[in-house]
Amino acid sequence: MPLPTARSCNSRCLGCLSLQNSGEICSAQQRIDFTPTAGEIIEIAVPHLETAPLPIVSFGQGCEGEPLLNPQLLYDTIKGIRTQTSKGTINLNSNASRPAVIARLIEAGLDSLRVSLNSARAEFYQKYFRPRNYCFEDVLESIRLMKEAGRFVSINYFVFPGFTDQPAEIAAFEKLLNQLQFDMIQWRNLNIDPEWYWSTLQPPDEDGLGIRQLIEYYQTKYPGLRHGYFNPALR
Repeated sequence: MPLPTARSCNSRCLGCLSLQNSGEICSAQQRIDFTPTAGEIIEIAVPHLETAPLPIVSFGQGCEGEPLLNPQLLYDTIKGIRTQTSKGTINLNSNASRPAVIARLIEAGLDSLRVSLNSARAEFYQKYFRPRNYCFEDVLESIRLMKEAGRFVSINYFVFPGFTDQPAEIAAFEKLLNQLQFDMIQWRNLNIDPEWYWSTLQPPDEDGLGIRQLIEYYQTKYPGLRHGYFNPALR
């Protein structure tokens, strides 16, 4: 069950689905123009968690901004859900920009976090996400906090053939994987104009391994790492 909550964002992603101000391209969908209350969210979330097969509720959707900008709403909602039911998975799709907020949400009962990355290299992350008032290290710290608390973390990896499978990107991603021990890669096709993306990032000219070969490489080297496209229900 998607639970959109945020009207604003602290990233200005090149390929944002819900807000494009440059006039160069159109957004794929409209962003929500209201903020629900914790009570309204709890009212629909609890019955879903108690009755659905493999139940999961999730903050952070394509029709909204960044949920971490509404920290008290998320905290009150998660806390309220968990006072009524222990069933199901509470997930947050996020840019993971505010580790202090993540720490509070862990306390409230957040089960899993999906973190969006276009690159494991700060330089190229910066060029795509164009963050406001946070940095790449904040994202990594949020992942660290989740894993230290024994929670589930997925990387929502924006795949761009010829970039994602470059040797330098593979080395950087492996470094993060070895350091942070996240649980899953969600392989997400970055549906964006290739010339525009390439000219914006200006990566080094390296031949790619191939996306299929890249996935097989991670499957072989890290047999405990999960692969997929959607957030898994954990309980």
